[in-house]
Amino acid sequence: MAQLEALVRTMFEQGFLFAFLGLGVLITFRFFRFPDLTAEGSYPLGGAVVAALIVSGWHPLLATIAATLAGSAAGVLTALVHTKLRINNIIAGIIVMTALYTVNLRIMGAANVPLLDQPTIVGEVVRGLNLFGLGLRDNAATTIPITFVLLAVAGFALVRFFHTHLGLAVRATGQNEAMILSLGVDIDKTKIVGLALSNGFIALSGALIAQNHGFSDIGMGIGILVAGAAAVLIGETIFGDRTVGWWVVAAIVGMLIYQFLAAAALRVGLTANDLKLVTAVLLLAALAVPRFRMRILK
Repeated sequence: MAQLEALVRTMFEQGFLFAFLGLGVLITFRFFRFPDLTAEGSYPLGGAVVAALIVSGWHPLLATIAATLAGSAAGVLTALVHTKLRINNIIAGIIVMTALYTVNLRIMGAANVPLLDQPTIVGEVVRGLNLFGLGLRDNAATTIPITFVLLAVAGFALVRFFHTHLGLAVRATGQNEAMILSLGVDIDKTKIVGLALSNGFIALSGALIAQNHGFSDIGMGIGILVAGAAAVLIGETIFGDRTVGWWVVAAIVGMLIYQFLAAAALRVGLTANDLKLVTAVLLLAALAVPRFRMRILK
């Protein structure tokens, strides 16, 4: 029972933090139909910026906002490389992702920056709430509800955005670029907005994870895109293809399930090095289950 409680606690604590990554991948993977590899650079970029700024004395909230904006800037750069230089979208993402490796090293000044003795955004929220005499502590019990509130606000804002004219144009660009172009919509603009929004969410996840784990590392983004895609596909397998709101919920639930299975794999004796294999198996299963289900229904 104690092990199950620990797994559930890890699922929610890590799942809510990584869910921002899931939302970012959802935007490009499902809404935008843009295979964006920038994520593997913008995720550690969020961690690098937040670590460098917090160590320099910035307030964690301002540092987290700056990290999110840095991720959005990386997405804009990928969009400009793709739209203005007419470079293939996958290649554009690879170019920016590769460049960000050096950028992240320059920002941090080292391959790893510890944050264990530094203030965090969750810690600051706890400190503010304790002014009302609540007596809260900065641990998983407080991290989970605080990150849930942040995630709920972000998810609601994302749903609202995709119901605006600009949001609908971004989605339409991903669904049928030729049609939306014939209607006179500036698809270069919609691509810039879509990639900026996606990588902003991804960098935000990296910033929150760095604060939660107590360090930022140059290699923290390796394979992160696959983890985000796995979460989106797991959620899709459960909820199906519905409205934007359901897609957002599906991505969050998918990330929770992914984190639970990853934590369970570590509990049964697998090492951290085995998690890439676990991720690959989960991704394959999420892709295969709908196909088998369709065959059975036929």
